[in-house]
Amino acid sequence: QVQLVESGGGLVQAGGSLRLSCTASGFLYSITVMGWYRQAPGKQRELVASITSGGNTNYADSVKGRFTISRDHAANTVDLEMNSLKPEDTAVYYCNLGQPYGLNYWGQGTQVTVSS
Repeated sequence: QVQLVESGGGLVQAGGSLRLSCTASGFLYSITVMGWYRQAPGKQRELVASITSGGNTNYADSVKGRFTISRDHAANTVDLEMNSLKPEDTAVYYCNLGQPYGLNYWGQGTQVTVSS
């Protein structure tokens, strides 16, 4: 089993910055990808950013140029640096970890609220 614990959410004014962090523990092997998703009220969960074991990154168009995902393999963490935040970035942000054979794990989520 794998456990994911997120931290760093909160309330920030538009234009501000936040940094989310996710720490993975448990039976960690052959991690294929780690990433961040978000879900706003009344909307589906969507990919924000992901990073593969090889370091390839992928971003939602809405956050390109503003958010940066990074991973520390030794510490089993994945961070999301969020700059120039907008009210539409308000959502619960979830950490995600993928392993072979379709194994997929989620954190409990952390609230990000951006006020206008």
